[in-house]
Amino acid sequence: MPTRSELLDAYALPDRARPRIRVNFITSADGAVTLGGRSGPLGGATDRTLVQVLRTMADVVLVGAGTVRAEGYGGLRVADEDARWRRAHGLADPPALAVVSGTLDLDPHDAVFADAVRRPVVLTTQAAAAARGRLFADVADVVVGGASTVDLPAVVSLLASRGWTQTLCEGGPTLFGAMLDAGLVDEVCLTVAPRFVGGDATRIVRAAAEADREFGVAGILHDDDGFLFVRYRRPS
Repeated sequence: MPTRSELLDAYALPDRARPRIRVNFITSADGAVTLGGRSGPLGGATDRTLVQVLRTMADVVLVGAGTVRAEGYGGLRVADEDARWRRAHGLADPPALAVVSGTLDLDPHDAVFADAVRRPVVLTTQAAAAARGRLFADVADVVVGGASTVDLPAVVSLLASRGWTQTLCEGGPTLFGAMLDAGLVDEVCLTVAPRFVGGDATRIVRAAAEADREFGVAGILHDDDGFLFVRYRRPS
């Protein structure tokens, strides 16, 4: 069973100077991204540890509004040992949270805002900010990242302008698809759960244009419960 220390070594970043986007997903062996409408039930102990390890290494966690609602995101917190790791590497604790929402279809009283340890950033459109941005003035920084649609390359630049070069994207599938289309994904951290779900659950990528996007395998681990942990890296 991989330990936290072994996961930190296996997923270590080669440097923090170059902006990098990692995407983290879990899928069943037959490709389902959810079980009962959520990704959490697919996971196991090692996967939950890996989520915290990847967050520990990140400057900012980027997530789509749909995933915030579906998964019930609250405030991002890291354990004491992870906070110590971050401080030892010159990082604030916890990582920042940035939510992509083209329509600002969120409730400012949601746990993602009410339980926040650091003030979240909401990346949205000019139209949505004008219509609803004032509702979030007390709980988040509303940042315009496009006129009528969210411009993801502009979003990446906006995050980097805050000194957040290491981005961990936790989905969902629509955001991942849009980031693939924009050529922004550097690395995919994929957990494959030893489960066959069936049904009509979606894949980890939704609505992306069909294309042959070649990634190389950067590492493979497994645990005693049958989970596989694969790192895919885009060729330089």
